[in-house]
Amino acid sequence: MEHILCAAIYKPGDIDLAGNRLIYCGHRHCNILWQGDFVSRNPHHHGFLTSTGRFVDRKEAMKIAINANQILDKNEIRGDQLFSEDLY
Repeated sequence: MEHILCAAIYKPGDIDLAGNRLIYCGHRHCNILWQGDFVSRNPHHHGFLTSTGRFVDRKEAMKIAINANQILDKNEIRGDQLFSEDLY
C-alpha cells in the first residue's frame, strides 16, 4: 500500500541530467526551505513524496495518509490538505 514518506518541494524548471523533475525532500517543509534560496517558496509547489516515488500535492497526500492510517490524531485534521505535523 502506498504511503507518505516525507515532505517534498519541487521548483518548476529544475530538472536533472536525465530530464526528470528535481524534488527536494526533508522531514518537514521548513527543513527543505533551509537548504537554500534555490528551493521554491511557492506553497503551490509544496507536497509530499510517496513510497512509490511519486510527488503528490497536499490534497492527494491527505487521501493517501488517511488510507494508510498515517494520521496520528484524526481530530486535529485541518481541512483536506496534509501537513507534516499530521504525520509526526
